[in-house]
Amino acid sequence: MTRSCEHKFETLENYGQIKPFVYTDISGSKRSSSEFKGDIVLITTIQESCLDSCSILLWHINQMIYQRIWKNRTKKRKQIRILSFVTDGNGNPTDNLTEVEDVLKNQVPNYDPSIWILANGDVKSIYNIKHNGASLLQDGIKFQELMLLMDKKQCLRMVLSGKREGHIRRMEQSMALLQKEYDKASAKTE
Repeated sequence: MTRSCEHKFETLENYGQIKPFVYTDISGSKRSSSEFKGDIVLITTIQESCLDSCSILLWHINQMIYQRIWKNRTKKRKQIRILSFVTDGNGNPTDNLTEVEDVLKNQVPNYDPSIWILANGDVKSIYNIKHNGASLLQDGIKFQELMLLMDKKQCLRMVLSGKREGHIRRMEQSMALLQKEYDKASAKTE
């Protein structure tokens, strides 16, 4: 009886392509955003001063997003990654990735650097996104507090503050919606 029913899920708006970028990982290797094709990626910044002063709510991102990704890493959500650029607090790159990794290892149970990747790079160029005449880097907006959701085709699908618990929860829900969008598309091709 349910074969004739059709589920209509909300889909996330597509804000356009994120410019390709390069970054350096914790081992010092140069890497490219092209390696994330086929993955859903949450892009954030994290400061070398965490836990004292973070631009994002680290505990909430850990509990609401990372732990769910980690628990489901062998299931459908295995294609989800978190890419956190380590900055000095002013948005400038810093080389203190190992210190931030120590913080994550102490604060995040089951920390897996293949899921939550720490990076060094020009994060301002990544956040230099314009849509409908507005820029994420304009005066008055603290871009380091923003979380970006990049889809499997490297398009921007959601921007939310990582400084508010409700927005972190909404980001997790947006990630689930995006995954449903892909599941629905793959079901049509089968």
